[in-house]
Amino acid sequence: MNQGEPDQKSQINVFLRARATLLVIVTAEEERAIKVLREVCDQWNPPRQCLSWDIVDGFFAVTGGKANGCSSRDPLTALDELQKTDENAVIILKDFHEFWTNPAVKRKLRNLSQKFRFSRRTIAIITPSLKVPDEIRDETVIIHFPPPSAQELDDELEALTRSSGVSISLTPLGREKLIQAALGMSLNQARRSFSKAIVRHGRLDDRDIDEVVAEKKDILSQSEALEFYSSTETPENVGGLAMLKEWLRLRERAFSREAREYGLPSPKGIALIGIPGTGKSLAAKMIAGLWRLPLLRLDVGALFGSFVGESEERTRRALSLAETISPCILWIDEMEKAFSFGTGDSGTSQRVFASILTWMQDKTAPCFVVATANDIAALPPELLRKGRFDEIFFLDLPGYDERREIFSVHLKKRKCLPEEFDLDGLAFASEGYVGAEIEQTVIDAMYRAFNQEMRKITDGDILSALNAQVPLSVSQREVVASLRAWLSEGRAVSASAEETRRDDSSQIRLDPIDEVQ
Repeated sequence: MNQGEPDQKSQINVFLRARATLLVIVTAEEERAIKVLREVCDQWNPPRQCLSWDIVDGFFAVTGGKANGCSSRDPLTALDELQKTDENAVIILKDFHEFWTNPAVKRKLRNLSQKFRFSRRTIAIITPSLKVPDEIRDETVIIHFPPPSAQELDDELEALTRSSGVSISLTPLGREKLIQAALGMSLNQARRSFSKAIVRHGRLDDRDIDEVVAEKKDILSQSEALEFYSSTETPENVGGLAMLKEWLRLRERAFSREAREYGLPSPKGIALIGIPGTGKSLAAKMIAGLWRLPLLRLDVGALFGSFVGESEERTRRALSLAETISPCILWIDEMEKAFSFGTGDSGTSQRVFASILTWMQDKTAPCFVVATANDIAALPPELLRKGRFDEIFFLDLPGYDERREIFSVHLKKRKCLPEEFDLDGLAFASEGYVGAEIEQTVIDAMYRAFNQEMRKITDGDILSALNAQVPLSVSQREVVASLRAWLSEGRAVSASAEETRRDDSSQIRLDPIDEVQ
């Protein structure tokens, strides 16, 4: 929940005072929603009666006395019984979205909603998905329950450790990190994760932080549109991009308490535009490793559902979850594909796109957006205007020094000593090759040496692999030329160092490179 937003308890209390007669609470956490409703009812003077109904047990008194004795499993009969409840009652209907297709149920709900305006009765339907029928949408107040806050998780951890009598060896910082690791989980998921750590070690200490992070990764992998990535890449694993790295290092402490006290706003994000294979996706992972923040990849294609309103709800839920986990990195990969929409979906694509744009502009939670793209022409103009991103970086063909560094990185990664190779000669021979192509030449050279009695690879192996490969700057020269023209027009900042861009191969030239081989 964003800072400044009312919490669910205050929100529900306001709607009850305003005599809202039909609430739809969107959450999969039924127990948590019922607990909040019970606490709200208990705060009234005198306390309001709170009842619940489900198709198995009928009516049950949550608070404020006994139920009316009806145990009907029929939804229509149960709705008839609501008129016999206390005039100040709050009646919780569980799983009632299962009956949305019944015309009689929809009509009865609408009748009761209109009739209850003259009393203080309120119907609260708890549902995991937002599929409110058009017939009752005007009568309905929709309340979204985001995942538990850090305070709720801390209270749950305190209750769990107190009831289990387990030894706590967490440092204050360790406890804060443990709670932060659980952000984004439901209360039940967090409880199971804490309990699992307690059972495994017989106590809670700083070792359990990584286990909770791993548990959250498994949970997020089951969500529709967010994928959790471990922060394993560092700036040392990425060759070149000196300007981008320097920009990131200046903001390494941007999400700290000291930065907030100094008056610095949290950075919004960056767009990484450029030639395929120049390390845009790798850079997104590097940012998470440099800043030690969780990396979430937004799969925009998974946002779209077949039901009316489902796509917008998935979008809202994914962005809300990212805000809950914040501070974090939200990675939108190949955004030109994500935001290229047609006209045959009744405007759903445009609404999803508009929702994401509005969120990027107005968000206050420290979610740093990293958006990557290869095809600039497919991007809507409003996406790249100022205010969406702090900076737009262009990743060009690597220069001489960058290619030398890229060779060194990939040789080290594969247990080879860079000093045993002629890096200057390899960098010169690989003019026009992107980072991904250079990596592949090292791998191809290793296969050649491996199949020759597992000997060490040589400069000759790598040069042979270079000569056998047609680089992107040749096979797609028109695309590369048009992308480089976009940078030459001053529409973005180069991710490479100034001196690197002035060398023999990385000057901004609109003519394609023919002399690669």
